Amino acid sequence: MDSNLGSNMILHPKKGMWLAMFVCFILGIGSLLTWNSMLTIVDYYAYLFPEYHPTRILVLVFQPFSLLFVSILAYNEARINTRLRNLVGYTIFFLSSLAVIILDVASGGKGGIVPFLSLCVLSAAFGVGDALVQAGMVGDLSLMCPQLVQWFLVGSAASGVITSALRMVTKASFNSTNGLRKGALLFFGITCFLEFVCLILYATILPHLPIIKDYRSQAASEGSKTVYSDLSVAGLHHDQVSKNSPERLTNNQLLSKNKDYAVGIIVVGMISLSIFPGFISENTGKHSLGSWYAVVLIGVYNLWNLLGRCTPRIKYLKIESRKWLMVAIWSRSIFIPAFYIAEHHGGQTLMIILTSLLGLSNGHFTVRILTEAPKGYKAPEKNALGNMLIVFFLWGMFIGAMLNWLWLIGKGW
Repeated sequence: MDSNLGSNMILHPKKGMWLAMFVCFILGIGSLLTWNSMLTIVDYYAYLFPEYHPTRILVLVFQPFSLLFVSILAYNEARINTRLRNLVGYTIFFLSSLAVIILDVASGGKGGIVPFLSLCVLSAAFGVGDALVQAGMVGDLSLMCPQLVQWFLVGSAASGVITSALRMVTKASFNSTNGLRKGALLFFGITCFLEFVCLILYATILPHLPIIKDYRSQAASEGSKTVYSDLSVAGLHHDQVSKNSPERLTNNQLLSKNKDYAVGIIVVGMISLSIFPGFISENTGKHSLGSWYAVVLIGVYNLWNLLGRCTPRIKYLKIESRKWLMVAIWSRSIFIPAFYIAEHHGGQTLMIILTSLLGLSNGHFTVRILTEAPKGYKAPEKNALGNMLIVFFLWGMFIGAMLNWLWLIGKGW
């Protein structure tokens, strides 16, 4: 083994952990910020394209592209340059966010089929960026430690809270029809800037953090080739690592040992997306909050999703048994009839409570699966498992997005 590599093996795993977690938190924000931004200004797009059901159509455009690319990338994860993959992903987020602003300015803030189709193209670009970054980052952090995975996931949930908070501020500041557009443009301008910050952080700061270098050095010693580029950027070498690396489980073997987690994360995504954001945005009826209602519900979901991703750190909330964890995940199916009842017979208070619980449980179970499943495996296996679980999560979200259309039965188009 290379002497430079050996000298950087993990001796002090807590050294620099807080800084590493903070950087992962910011990168997590960037991983979903553009997509959450598009979903959060749903009131603006609903005004521009009322006949096209933008919240549902944009999700259905986003998901197939995300699924296709993430599946290809997960299948080839062992041979992919993870650093390049994530850099391209964050670059797509930055440029696509900028393109949303350019599109709106070029169209003069008017509706029509051409601007809407252009928006769909950008939604597809967000899907490609999501496929590159979500699984790439989760896989890479999975070969390090659960805390970094969790803080990345907390950051991705925080992006929803940030976008909701910004949307409320811009909506309150610009409350006219033209103000709605100004608020949306300001909103995406901030998003574009934050994506640029994430790109710089990943490119220049993360690979040089001592604890990150230590974890990647250890991963390379266990046969992980995906970290070679990051090690080179950090000034480390890996020439002899692959010759001494142990055999790893195949993807099929990993999936066989973790099929319950795979099914569980599909169910989590499916149930959440069968309700959010389409039902939340279009099927909640008219209430005293008026045009603020959908914005508030989306903000409530995002806030409780963030809190749910923090709760796995609370020991007494953990379900240690894998069997009972799956039972708890399947029990979320009760949300579907509960939201139906709330739509027809409940008020806005009941809807807010249900939305809070939906977000809380989504965040909690997502983190539980993605941090528990990789434990006990070698670094290349952790990376592969993290990638595969994100694939299944996105499949669940895609199924949920299609099921979301069932809420429109009997309501007309």
